Amino acid sequence: MHAFNSIQFSAVFRWMLMFAVLTVPHVVQAQWRATVGAQSDNLGRQALAFLPNEIWIHAGDNITWKFDVDEIHTVTFLTAGQTRPSRLVGCPGFTLGGSATFDGSTCVTTASLVKGQTFTVTFPIAGNYKLVCLVHGNMTGVVHVLDLSQPLPHDQEFYDEQAEERADALLSDTDHDGDHERHDSDDPAVTAGTGEVSATAGGSETLSVMRFKRPVTVIHAGETVEWTNSDPVTPHTITFGVEPANPIPPSGNVTVDADGARHAVINSPSDSVHSGFIVAAPQERIGLPQAPPGFTRFRITFTHAGVFLYICALHDGLGMRGSVIVLP
Repeated sequence: MHAFNSIQFSAVFRWMLMFAVLTVPHVVQAQWRATVGAQSDNLGRQALAFLPNEIWIHAGDNITWKFDVDEIHTVTFLTAGQTRPSRLVGCPGFTLGGSATFDGSTCVTTASLVKGQTFTVTFPIAGNYKLVCLVHGNMTGVVHVLDLSQPLPHDQEFYDEQAEERADALLSDTDHDGDHERHDSDDPAVTAGTGEVSATAGGSETLSVMRFKRPVTVIHAGETVEWTNSDPVTPHTITFGVEPANPIPPSGNVTVDADGARHAVINSPSDSVHSGFIVAAPQERIGLPQAPPGFTRFRITFTHAGVFLYICALHDGLGMRGSVIVLP
């Protein structure tokens, strides 16, 4: 029996190592892509949606969500049964950096992100995980994480096409077009945003029109203008003068009429009046207390002539602005 010399041993070792590499299965982590939101060229029409809002992946894969709009959103995975937190608080706090791992045991959320930012989540354990946005109540989705032994129903190309088709369908809905022409009327009324909630099997989404419909209103001194938010989900404000640090409550000079509408009086273009959130009540759910009616209407009586400029404090960056011209 002959002993191996060093050269022979080295050659055999290299051959055995190569055989092991070729025969042991190697799992490659897949990297998937999705989009957060879509918008029109003028920023006024916002698709509040995860695109797509349902994805099947394998355990160990990750998904990178690209934020594609000027409206703020979050990518958030809460734990089962967790109370939904405020977007300002997180769950608790916010995930630092551009990536995280979610296995269902600890919540993960971004801060409020905008166009151009990304966030990647790795899913190490099989399960079905709900995806939500902490800014928009009816913006949800689901990630199905399957065991490696199970086949995936779709590839990245399918999800890219589905996302594009869904974004086009939401943004092309013409039922809620804004009206930017000047009007004179005996019944001065302004629609402060419109919208519509729709859904797929994966979750819900909203088209929101971030515009004042009839943004230039002409009245006479002593008359009252009424703003109505017709969006089922998205809040807006009617803000004259100084923008408050906290946009949720109304300013101190706002009262409430007998029919539940908020009401204020403006005497000068230099006055500050803030409606607070004008928004519909949250959707009712079985097993939860009934919500009170929402504040969906805001009225202002203008006592003197002048040009009064106002904004939505939440969406003025998207172009949601208006003016009231008060004639003597």
